Amino acid sequence: MRAFKRYSRAGFTLVELMIVVAIIGILAALAIYGVRRYLASAKTSEAKNNIGAINRGAQGAYERESKATELLSEGTLGTQVNHDICAGATAVPVGGVPAGKKYQPATGSTVDFNEGNNLIGWKCLKFSMTTPHYFRYGYIADNLAGGATGTAPASMVGGAFVGSTPADGGYLVWAQGDLDADSEISGFAQSALINTTTKSLKVATELQIVNEYE
Repeated sequence: MRAFKRYSRAGFTLVELMIVVAIIGILAALAIYGVRRYLASAKTSEAKNNIGAINRGAQGAYERESKATELLSEGTLGTQVNHDICAGATAVPVGGVPAGKKYQPATGSTVDFNEGNNLIGWKCLKFSMTTPHYFRYGYIADNLAGGATGTAPASMVGGAFVGSTPADGGYLVWAQGDLDADSEISGFAQSALINTTTKSLKVATELQIVNEYE
């Protein structure tokens, strides 16, 4: 006689199905969080990279030893100093921090990143942007030839930047954003100060970050 095997047709129990569904839900939540964090990080890298570029421009301007021209009377000293930082710049965009949208800079000869001259503002820093961006960028300075100039950053829930009111011979490069349009602002900044004894420009060791992901 031929023997036949009987195969079990038992399926998953309700408890097993609930456990699988719960695991899938947890993994999906983690994936969504990870994607959101990645997208936010990709956007904040715009600010970090541009802060670095503006800061390098400020250091380069200091090393160029540019100063205002003077017509001196015989036997007199000039009033302008060598080795000075750029005077401040008007923040871009002028209207405030973009709320969850990109801003397209204007390209006119005296607006946005084309503002200033070889001693003042963005032209002095030799920094310009023509592509849309998420953040508002600013540069405030108290150069040796004059007082504090430039647009100050907006207030933030996470605290103010160190150096928001630069000391004599100091500057602050900053960027602020509101990526999710919730009126909560994130910020990034870099500061520097002239050592008036050695005439060297001291740059802060770390980038300041306030409320990075809002």
